[in-house]
Amino acid sequence: MSTQESFRPALSIVAVAKKRSTILDLARRAEEMNFAGIACPSLGATMGLCVSLAHVTSTIKFWTSIQPIYYSHAIEMANTAAHIHEISNGRFGLGLGVSHAPVVSRLGANSSTPIADIKSYVEAMRAQSRFSGELPPIYLAALRNKMLAVATEISEGAVWANASRKSISGQVALIPENRRNKMFLANMIPTVICDDVNSARDVHRKTLTGYATLPNYRNYWRSCGYGEQIDAFEKVLASAKPENRATELIASMDNEWLDDCTLSGDADTVREGLYSWSQSGVLPIAVMSSTSGGQAQAISQLFDAFA
Repeated sequence: MSTQESFRPALSIVAVAKKRSTILDLARRAEEMNFAGIACPSLGATMGLCVSLAHVTSTIKFWTSIQPIYYSHAIEMANTAAHIHEISNGRFGLGLGVSHAPVVSRLGANSSTPIADIKSYVEAMRAQSRFSGELPPIYLAALRNKMLAVATEISEGAVWANASRKSISGQVALIPENRRNKMFLANMIPTVICDDVNSARDVHRKTLTGYATLPNYRNYWRSCGYGEQIDAFEKVLASAKPENRATELIASMDNEWLDDCTLSGDADTVREGLYSWSQSGVLPIAVMSSTSGGQAQAISQLFDAFA
């Protein structure tokens, strides 16, 4: 088979309450179909899901994508990560990030020094490894260039989410070649399989509404050349009533920006789009949604696309 024919992306799986057994069944199916890996976002009991994946799968790699450092003490994180790393026979990766200031503030934490915080967190984890055992490879959330440089310096990989397709290759090129070839690089891509592209885009607009309220994402997309789109977001954020904000943000989203950060279309279009992302130097992680169902249905559509 050609490279494109044999290509499989990674996929994102969330441990949804009351559906966790179904989620594990999907993980086993992903392994059977030779998907590239399973990303476990911070929604739900992420570390618990990873423990389960270590037991119910045997070959597929999996990682947190991304676990905020303010959720757990570094020593506890080191102990848990080392445990999963050991029982999975080295298939686990630990994706860490500093999240976003508005999110962190709701936890009662102070994120005014995110780069210093993540450096000290990783250092503390590695110091604990003399007691916890060998740590898994550590990946950092790296949306913008400054954090990408930190990931290159102190970790084994970088993970983006909702990145710009037209800009990602330029960011990857910033990593020195001798490091780039050894690093795990991936991007979480909102993906909807649907013959009606506009209906798929409507799903993405709802998905990205929360991200549009985050300054770090707006600054990132502005740096990717979407200044007019970000101006539109900031106008809404400055003037809309709270109860109307989401609706007005959705109405302000243009297709050029949306299509650069997401994938929409029929099975062939999405399959080709994910392969195209893989040629930009990062592993595509399909974050599945559906126009007519939940996570399980959306992931089943992805499986059908690669059957």
